[in-house]
Amino acid sequence: MAVDRDHVLRSAAALLTHKSTATMDEVAKAAGISRATLHRQFAGRDALVRALEALGIAECETALDTARLDEGPAADAVRRLVREIEPAAGLLAFLYTENQLFEGGEQHQGWTRIDERISALFRRGQLDGEFRIDLTPAWLSEALFGLLASGAWMIQCGRGAPKDFQHMIAELLLGGVLRHSVQPNEES
Repeated sequence: MAVDRDHVLRSAAALLTHKSTATMDEVAKAAGISRATLHRQFAGRDALVRALEALGIAECETALDTARLDEGPAADAVRRLVREIEPAAGLLAFLYTENQLFEGGEQHQGWTRIDERISALFRRGQLDGEFRIDLTPAWLSEALFGLLASGAWMIQCGRGAPKDFQHMIAELLLGGVLRHSVQPNEES
């Protein structure tokens, strides 16, 4: 019987986003396969995490494409991005904590592509006068990833309603990033 690698990865992602310390035995059980079969697919936890990283990157890139970041006002594009990336937020939250993915110079090029695209969105918003210019696009990109991860964890813990995810993430970020008119008495 052939093992459906995508099914195994998605089962592992679902488990690890709720229990990041799950063992390979638990991952195999969640996927409905034996540990030996899991090890034939992934030599160990590191190989599994690397495969999940590739899945997370692919899902992020799909979300970026679907969100049409170059269309309309940048704030609307941010809202679309949060909406499109929400299904992958739990996996991203797990990957966000996997230090092995970000140590040394071995970082996956997919993260660089994603960072560049999101930074370009924030830069466009700044150039259009929509977003504050005192916050760098790189800082704003990291803030977005942090909010996505925090929102996913909050919902997984039952401390937030899933229906609020998009609104809370987008509006919290945009509330801090939007450029506001400076009143004459506020200038320093």
